[in-house]
Amino acid sequence: MNAVSRALTDGWVITKRNLIKIKRVPEVLIFVLISPIMFVLLFAFVFGGAINPGDGVSYKEFLIGGIFAQTVVFGATFTGAGLAEDMQKGIIDRFRSLPMSPAAVLVGRTTSDVVYNVLSLIIMALTGLLVGWRIRDGALDALAGFGLLLLFAYAISWVMAWVGLLVPSVEVINNASFIVIMPLTFVSNAFVPIQSFDGVLRTIVEWNPVSALTQAARDLFGNLPPGETVSDAWSLQHPALYTLLWVVGILLVFVPLSVRQYRLASSK
Repeated sequence: MNAVSRALTDGWVITKRNLIKIKRVPEVLIFVLISPIMFVLLFAFVFGGAINPGDGVSYKEFLIGGIFAQTVVFGATFTGAGLAEDMQKGIIDRFRSLPMSPAAVLVGRTTSDVVYNVLSLIIMALTGLLVGWRIRDGALDALAGFGLLLLFAYAISWVMAWVGLLVPSVEVINNASFIVIMPLTFVSNAFVPIQSFDGVLRTIVEWNPVSALTQAARDLFGNLPPGETVSDAWSLQHPALYTLLWVVGILLVFVPLSVRQYRLASSK
């Protein structure tokens, strides 16, 4: 069995181990599912009448793509927190004593967290439908939108895995991820139209990968006016492609970095 096959096989075992924890600690899942409901209701009804996203689109439809992007990015922090917790409890050292691939723990952790994001997207979609959001394009485009969100979240989870092993403390991970992810999601078009920004800040927003992810989701869900030109920036003219380039780039950098850090951190 080659290294890739071994990592996938062993990683699946770790994935099942992490999913079993859902049954043993259901409170974690409950809070994971409550958060997206809270964000959808909060932004839809508090800011729904104050922000105009453009002709032909209600703010509730404009909002959902941004909420999806924000939630899956924040959901990636579970990877870092989970690894930091396993480091503190000595579980990683136990895994290292077993004849398993060094990448298995990371593959299993990031894969199991995809399940959390799938559940969050389902809950958000149902909540969005209740407040007035609709999928205007076909089912295949919608599935492509959900798939793109999950791919981006999976890539970010590898960043969080590296951070979780670099700073093996759940408290530090939660604080550090909040400091980085909060401006990344709010300095974007997730909650306000791109036209709300000017100058250098607008350029930052246009090339922010969260903006591209949000734009791609809205486009695939049919929540943009037909033929509307949101921005002249290439990143928002081709948001799905730009997002995929970020996914590939992040994985190419942070998968080997995380595996290397796993070996270093767990050997202390």
